[in-house]
Formats: sequence, C-alpha cells, structure tokens
Amino acid sequence: MAFGRRMDGCGNFMKYSLFVVNVVILLGGLIVAGLGLWTVIDKSFANELLGTNLYSGAAYVLVITGLLVSFISCFGCFGAIKEVRCMLVTYFIALFLIFVTMLIGGILGYVFREKVDTTVRNGMLGSLKDYGNYRPVTDAWDETQMRLMCCGVHDYKDWRDNIPDSCCKPVLGRRQRCNLLVEHQNSFTLYTRGCLDVTKEYVKEHAVIIGSAGVVVACLMILGMIFSCVLFKMLE
Repeated sequence: MAFGRRMDGCGNFMKYSLFVVNVVILLGGLIVAGLGLWTVIDKSFANELLGTNLYSGAAYVLVITGLLVSFISCFGCFGAIKEVRCMLVTYFIALFLIFVTMLIGGILGYVFREKVDTTVRNGMLGSLKDYGNYRPVTDAWDETQMRLMCCGVHDYKDWRDNIPDSCCKPVLGRRQRCNLLVEHQNSFTLYTRGCLDVTKEYVKEHAVIIGSAGVVVACLMILGMIFSCVLFKMLE
C-alpha cells in the first residue's frame, strides 16, 4: 500500500474534510436504509394489490444501497485518516459506481412512471375478483382500505353490491356492516375515495422524503469523490 507523506495545512484540511463528509455520508446511508426498511416492514400490506414488485423492490434497493454506501464511507474515512492511496482509489471507484447506478435508477423511474401507474391500476382491478377467495388479497384489501381510508379502486362502486366491511367508517370505535347499508351509502357511512388515487398520493408523499434523502446523499457522494481525488493528488 502506498502511504502519504506528512501533510501540510491544505492537505490536512482536505483529509479532515473528506473524513467529515464520509461521516455525514455514513449517517445519510443509514437514514436511507432505515427509510427503506420502514417501507418494507410497515407498508407491505398493499403489495398483493399492486400487480408488481416494483414498490417492494425499490424499498429493498434502498436498504441495500444505504448499507453499501455506509460501508464504503467507513472505507473512505480510514483511507483519508491513514492517507492510503489505494484505499482512496477503491473508495472513489465504488462511490462512482453507486452514484451512476442511483442516477440511472432515478432516470428510469421518471421515464417509466406512467407505465408503473398503469401496472398498479391493472393490478388493483385484477385483484378485486380474488377478494374473499384468496386470503392474502382479502387481507391486503381490508388493511389497505382501513389504513388509507379508501374504498375500491376508483370508488366504492367497484365492489358493486358486495362492499367489504373495511370500506365502512367506524362509529364509536366499531366498524359497521356495509352490505346492510348498501342502499344508504354516502360519505358519512363509508370511504368514498378510491384506493388507487390515495395510494398514488401516499407513494408520492413518501417518495419526496426518500428522494430528498437520496439527493442529499448523492450530493455528498460527489463531494466525497472530489475530496478523494484532490487528496490522492496530494499524497506521494
């Protein structure tokens, strides 16, 4: 391994700047991984309805990427403090590859967002017929409608005359029987918003949080790459 000479004031500034940036990247990576894990654990109830693994797949990618970035940031911290050139090169290459992967993933997600909307809509419509016949789909619909306070794909009419009780608003903490109130359905007795629009809004709101965290981490990764290049040049 190639170690550096004693650094001057400017070199020490770059070294400790790279160290600080990597500490922040470490924290950012852990936050992104935490958000992905939270999505996997707490928001998996709708997976059976979406007709695609893109949502859960994206959450797993966040977890893996966050942990990988955190590990590499530790590598960068050690390379900066110990002034090891080969570690700085490895750190730069790994960070660059992750950055390019994140960039391509973001571009593809933006380009194919309409296709994803269509896939989710078709998946939800196709799962209606399995309600009551397939337990995972039944549980997914009930939990989605109760937690997101929605009913059906576009509205409660998607269920025709067999509206699930999970569409009914609770009264005094007790859920009502929807099928007994079909002829009297209104906004006071059941959720009138469709689950498709509510789910899309829900995903968009959380995508802003996750996307913002990803952008911050990406900017820090750029700083890390710049500092590692400059520090590499300063070392013998």
